[in-house]
Amino acid sequence: MHMRTRGQKIFSVVNFFLLTMIALSCLLPLMNILALSLSSTEAAAGGEVTLYPIGFNLIAYKNTMQRQAFWQSFLNSLIRVGIGVPLNMILTILAAFTLSRREDKLMGRKIYVWFFLLTMLFNGGLIPWYLTIRATGLLNSMWALILPSAVQVYNTILLVSFFRGVPYEIEEAAIIDGSGPMGVLTNVYIPCSVPAIATLTLFCLVNHWNEWFSGQILMNKMEKYPLMSYLQVLLHLSKNLEKLSEKEIEELLKVNLRTFNAAQLIIAMLPMLLAYPFFQRFFITGLTLGGVKG
Repeated sequence: MHMRTRGQKIFSVVNFFLLTMIALSCLLPLMNILALSLSSTEAAAGGEVTLYPIGFNLIAYKNTMQRQAFWQSFLNSLIRVGIGVPLNMILTILAAFTLSRREDKLMGRKIYVWFFLLTMLFNGGLIPWYLTIRATGLLNSMWALILPSAVQVYNTILLVSFFRGVPYEIEEAAIIDGSGPMGVLTNVYIPCSVPAIATLTLFCLVNHWNEWFSGQILMNKMEKYPLMSYLQVLLHLSKNLEKLSEKEIEELLKVNLRTFNAAQLIIAMLPMLLAYPFFQRFFITGLTLGGVKG
């Protein structure tokens, strides 16, 4: 039996303590938001709510369910995820497969790799980004939220590293069996890279769902906002009153904004919380494998 030294025991205790603190720092705010959403308006307004509901009720959730603007933005986010994530992964897989080729298979491979890397090192800036999207006629459409981030270079580089870790002998066997490039990709590389692809799919999913800035910049009407852009407007209501109609402002004044916003935040988090367990078993493997290859 391996005997642990005193230093190893101290390290384990300190490590456990630090990880516990990090976990609590993530969990406690969520518990506070959940408690707020289930508390009475008086308790929330008085600042009495901490980690458990006071004056338990579901009024905030009932008001949320009745708001058409919330569900319209929720639908916009679902559409964005439903189109954006598959497009991200298709382009990422195709680009990564091409860039993972050896020099004798892809002439000028290093030039293409640097072409991708330069986009990570140098950014054109917010104004050129906006002007480019406006010049292409994408403003105020769902494609403005999807196409500018269709090829995510960081994810592509990660997948290139993973693909280069697949033994070349397997590819040679597939070629001998008569597979072309697409056959090699679909029958060899994708099945061998399921953990990495699942992890990157989760990254894309979270990125599309949580991103709010582009929605406020590129959309001119509230009904076209994705969910997080809509919630950002509500959470900073005093700064964004001009974006709401008089009817919406009147409805918001009838409820306590703290409980109302907390209920909407909880509902907005549910899709990601439900999706994560399906990707969890691939997550650690996808992050570690392929990360040491050049």
